[in-house]
Amino acid sequence: MGNLFTDEYFMAMALELAEQAAEAGEIPVGAVVVSNNRVIGKGYNQTERLHDVTAHAEILAISAASNYLNAKYLTNCTLYVTLEPCVMCAGALFWSQMSRIVIGAEDEKRGYSQIQGNLLHPKTRLTTGVLADESRQLLKQFFGRMR
Repeated sequence: MGNLFTDEYFMAMALELAEQAAEAGEIPVGAVVVSNNRVIGKGYNQTERLHDVTAHAEILAISAASNYLNAKYLTNCTLYVTLEPCVMCAGALFWSQMSRIVIGAEDEKRGYSQIQGNLLHPKTRLTTGVLADESRQLLKQFFGRMR
């Protein structure tokens, strides 16, 4: 029997959070922080609800994980996020020293990779494209309804 706790398993949790965001009228992005196969932080976009431009899924998940661990560095943690982080979130991920980041869909318009240079911590390992089609589809449906 294989490992139940795969990248797809945790990304599916992040996708459920992204769906909650969409239902609340927020851009559908979800994020979970995992340590030792345990979710220690999660979040979905809440910029509209909280009237806070910094209330991105990643920021909320990082804050929850830091509170859980009572630590500012998340060196033994993995962030699963349905959409490539923006520059602001990449900065927060850098400062948190997140060990690993797993991304669903790329963000060709506002993703951190559009900026020259590596914005992630040098020790951070990166995996991309996990459940990317599902993440893209959710965004496409959301923005299709908005138009």
